[in-house]
Order: sequence, then structure tokens, then C-alpha cells
Amino acid sequence: MRARLLSEFLAARGPPVFLHQRDAHDDFVEVLESALPDLSRAVAHCFTGEGESLHEYVALGLYIGITGWICDERRGRHLHDIVDVIPDDRLLLETDAPYLLPRTIRPKPRTRRNEPAFLPEVLKTVAEARGQSVDHVAAITTANAVRFFGLPEN
Repeated sequence: MRARLLSEFLAARGPPVFLHQRDAHDDFVEVLESALPDLSRAVAHCFTGEGESLHEYVALGLYIGITGWICDERRGRHLHDIVDVIPDDRLLLETDAPYLLPRTIRPKPRTRRNEPAFLPEVLKTVAEARGQSVDHVAAITTANAVRFFGLPEN
């Protein structure tokens, strides 16, 4: 039954789209603006950019995916200052497994391979940076994932 409902939903609205941009923001936005009317839902996957691009993606109606990059004190510190710009109904948490292992995990895993089991570390860091509870961020990001992927609600 679930598979049939999901199949009907995707046929009617089209599948969600994951968009990944690196070092090509202006070109990305130019292409995206013309494509957006044909997309049912889109996420700026593995967002690691700066505030200006975040504001632009939010204005375009994109979901924003935050990964373990935010847990990296060397490269992701700037995300702590801007992650609260993302509206509650547009925030997604991602692993980007097997990459971007959250550096804040204690004890450190034996390997640098990321996996979904480490997503709670991203959740904890995002909640702290947004000044929200872990329970709140877990609830909103779960609801967003259900909506984004067109999954039946339980």
C-alpha cells in the first residue's frame, strides 16, 4: 500500500531533486531559477556556503541540507552563525555518508567513514547553533523529510 501511494505521489508531482553546488554559485542560481517551476521539491544538498547564498536559496524556496560539515571546527564554524536563518519548515539533516564524519563525535570512531548512525551528532550541533532543543529540531526535520520525500505520515 505504501509503495503504491508513494508511486502515485511521485507520478503526480515528480520526484524531489538533490542539488549540489560547489564553487559555482552564480551559474547554479541562474540555471536553477529557470528550472524551479518544473521541480516539485528541491534541496540544496550538503550546504556549506556563506550567508548570502543561504539567504538566496531560502528565498528560492529550497530546502537546506546540513551535514557533519557543521561539526567541523576548522571548516564549518561559519555555519553556526547562519544555520538559524533556515526556516523550521526548510531544514533537513543529512549524513553525506560515507563522507563528512562529524568531528565532534566522542569517542572518535576507528575509521573516518560516516554513516547514518552518526546523524544524532549533526542534530545536536544544529540544535545548539539554532538555540533550539534537540527534540524540536528532530521533530521539525523528521516532518520536513516526510514532506520532502512524500512519505505517508504515521
